[in-house]
Amino acid sequence: MSIFSKKDKVSLDLQSISTLISEGCIFDGNLKAPAYARIDGQITGDVLVDEGLIIGEKGSIHGNIITKEMVVYGTVNGNLQVNSLEIKATGKITGEIRTQTLQVENGAVYNGSLSMTQNNKLAHNNKLPKPEQKVIEV
Repeated sequence: MSIFSKKDKVSLDLQSISTLISEGCIFDGNLKAPAYARIDGQITGDVLVDEGLIIGEKGSIHGNIITKEMVVYGTVNGNLQVNSLEIKATGKITGEIRTQTLQVENGAVYNGSLSMTQNNKLAHNNKLPKPEQKVIEV
């Protein structure tokens, strides 16, 4: 095995951001973004980001989120489906979290349920969950 076979993983905070919702912006509706996104404004709706998402200290999302990596400095009210999640000291999350890895700093706030899995790609299908449908057999 070669020592050069794996790329060193670059921190999400150092990634090139392809989508930015800046402070003061208000976005109503679902957001789908390629690569990496940063939210410093307010979003009301579901968010699907292919690679990674950063929610800045002034940022807030009221909706469900699916992405691979996520760092939360701001506020989230909704369910999260991510492979890797970091909740920073200023971060606040209310909702269900499904993840493989979780890091929480002192001072962070989380209210909801948490389910963790190993070696199972959670955000690989990039589909937002649909409302449950009842099936009635006759």
